[in-house]
Amino acid sequence: TLALFSLALVLMVSEQPAAAQDPHQKIQRQITPNDAVIMALPDGRILVGVNTDKPLIPASTLKVLTSLAAIHYLGEVYQYPTDFYTDSQSNLIIKGYGDPLMISEEIGKIATVLKMHFQKINDIVIDDTFFEGSIPVPGAAKNSLQPYDAPNCAVCVNFNTVNFKKDHQQIVSAEPQTPLVKMAMKKIQALTPAKDSGRILLTHDHGDIPRYAGEIFEAFLTAEGIKMEGIIRSGAVDPHQDRLVYRHKSSYDLRHIIAGLMEYSNNFIANQLLLTAGAMVSGPPATLEKGVAAVKQYARERFGFQNLSYVEGSGISRDNRITADMYLEILEAFRPYHTLMPHQGNEYFKTGTLTGISARAGYMQDEKGNLYPFVVFINTPGKTTGPVMDEIRKWDGLFKSP
Repeated sequence: TLALFSLALVLMVSEQPAAAQDPHQKIQRQITPNDAVIMALPDGRILVGVNTDKPLIPASTLKVLTSLAAIHYLGEVYQYPTDFYTDSQSNLIIKGYGDPLMISEEIGKIATVLKMHFQKINDIVIDDTFFEGSIPVPGAAKNSLQPYDAPNCAVCVNFNTVNFKKDHQQIVSAEPQTPLVKMAMKKIQALTPAKDSGRILLTHDHGDIPRYAGEIFEAFLTAEGIKMEGIIRSGAVDPHQDRLVYRHKSSYDLRHIIAGLMEYSNNFIANQLLLTAGAMVSGPPATLEKGVAAVKQYARERFGFQNLSYVEGSGISRDNRITADMYLEILEAFRPYHTLMPHQGNEYFKTGTLTGISARAGYMQDEKGNLYPFVVFINTPGKTTGPVMDEIRKWDGLFKSP
């Protein structure tokens, strides 16, 4: 098979004008045994391919496959719900389903609705049972303070991070729309060494995540004139006894979420999508195993991938492996959504970077709007995709920046 592929490639290149062979030869020289490249014409014919059947680490370009699976299972206009219940004790029970964009602005909108239903509440109860309690992600650094390593959960507020700064010798929120609540202040004051600005990452330790969510909701509800008389605690909705007061649909649909994921490459969001898809297929609680199984099922049924090495949804794990051939098929499926990718000049793309790993995949666009999908996986330490992309961009004048 490899011999036939090589022969076809040679014949195809020989049919190109002499000027077109130079980029091909230069690309081949850039690719070492631990790298791969493939690029296709708009009709699917292969323009160049080297090591296309070698499984390699895709890094964050894996998020494209995760996004496709989320679109398949959830639908591109899916809006994450969050339910608000009350019970006979006048408690407010907040049941989350994994909304990755439950940010302060969204909570402000929710509070304006809830003030029409409540003048006072007793406890704020956080129901995060739609996800498994603690979900370790392969490849994520332990004890990390990086926002992209934020833990996944069913009720997440502001990406489970707190952004702060010092102003006139006082620690304040670095985001005007977000109040700096008591538990966040305590964690900031406990930092060693002390910091004047930055982000802290909330964890499942000591119930920090539901506590923070509850305090943020309390702050916005209080600002709307709703009096809270009880405590913040974890719990679960009793569907037979509790009354649904309001079902909130996120202001952001799945297309919007994926566009942000492509641009900012947030690992937390990628795995929120993975976990949600798994729960939709196999039922709650969401687990990493259910999410991975759902994506692999999608990959088998959509592309015929039988031996995909996929262990989490963001690409942070080095145990993820995919071939350039396989990824080209993923790009063909993502073609209707290519405008969700970052766009620079005549290129739509997703990048991926780990230590010693550089990846770039997407589409070059010609002056007529035709798309040429490409994949560049560099798994050789010390190298980047830059030299290969430089040659791709000047391929026989096919691509000219608008």
